[in-house]
Amino acid sequence: MKQFVRNIVKVLSPVLAGLFLCAAILGYLTPDGLTVTAPSRHFLNGSFPLSLQYEEDAAVTASASKQDKPSLKATLMLLGFFPVKEVSVTLSEHQQVYLGGEAFGLRLYTDGLVVSSISSVPTKNGSTTPATQAGIEQGDILLSVNGEPLRTNEQLSDTVARRKTSPLVLRVQRDERIFTTNITPVFDTQTQSYKLGLHVRDSIAGIGTLTFIDPSNKSFAGLGHGICDTASGCLMPLLDGDIVPISIDSVVKSMSGQPGTLCGSFADNTPQGTLSLNSDHGVYGHVNLLPADKTLIPVAFRQETVQGTAQLICTVDDSTVPCAYDIEIEDISYNNRQTTKNMVVHITDERLLRVTGGIVQGMSGSPIVQNGQLVGALTHVFVNDPTHGYAVFAENMTDFTAQLAA
Repeated sequence: MKQFVRNIVKVLSPVLAGLFLCAAILGYLTPDGLTVTAPSRHFLNGSFPLSLQYEEDAAVTASASKQDKPSLKATLMLLGFFPVKEVSVTLSEHQQVYLGGEAFGLRLYTDGLVVSSISSVPTKNGSTTPATQAGIEQGDILLSVNGEPLRTNEQLSDTVARRKTSPLVLRVQRDERIFTTNITPVFDTQTQSYKLGLHVRDSIAGIGTLTFIDPSNKSFAGLGHGICDTASGCLMPLLDGDIVPISIDSVVKSMSGQPGTLCGSFADNTPQGTLSLNSDHGVYGHVNLLPADKTLIPVAFRQETVQGTAQLICTVDDSTVPCAYDIEIEDISYNNRQTTKNMVVHITDERLLRVTGGIVQGMSGSPIVQNGQLVGALTHVFVNDPTHGYAVFAENMTDFTAQLAA
């Protein structure tokens, strides 16, 4: 009997070790919380041998389903019997939005001045770097000078020219930290003017793509990634801004190692909407008017997105109507730790490849549709392979539009 037990243990030990290893890996790969329309044991569309086991009994679950977006507790199970981890399950209907795909112009004005770069200044006593001596770094945000809020580059330049070699007091933000520092202008012998050795940015303009419009509060989402200063990589702090119609004149095709771009100009300076938020997940704001010629489409929950064929909706010419192009969703990251690069997509449509060579700048925010639902938005191109890129879950973007008051 003892030998029999030892044999059973010997057989089961590697099996149990394998289950523990699989559970650990799946616990990392899967989200800590998800949203569903009704309590269900299915998880990730049945793509894995995973299921949900709810802590509440049937009566409690049925009662909770009648509340406003209730949250239930459940255990993620492997093969129906092996626990992986605890998850929270929110009950909610699919959000209905107007599908985007139109290219638009962006004008963003910063809250403070972004330090794009720092340089030395030639003086009669040799080169010096006032900004570095003051402890200022690339990517810092200059909030005020001598107690006066900073809004434009010219404002800082005028203050330097007026004060000459008198020290200035700068209020600076670096990440979450705010501090003050003194900086003294020096006389630039080449330009014959007083300088700080700072290159700052107070605004930025460009082209992006609209992802969707939420009809409940006229909010919109676009880009799928934040607007950053190209030199420092710093997310531009938004003071205000707007979106305007764009006219696409031409396309520079993407090649390996060299991303292309949509080339265009503002077709009309009349704003179509205002910007309210610039975040890592995209730009958000409100449109002036809701579209009259669009139908609503449901936003998929993240676990409803699966590997396989999908359609990318975008505009790459001067047409006012976005076109649908075939793509392949090749990889998906469902966990909560990855909030922006949730999918790897592959452009497979020969029509789009002939025009763009793959993904080009300006296509960011292009909505991705799968099985009749909005599943995500294009965000980044793979520089060495422009037919591939990253996309963000549309569900992640709706979390931001829901926060915008009408």
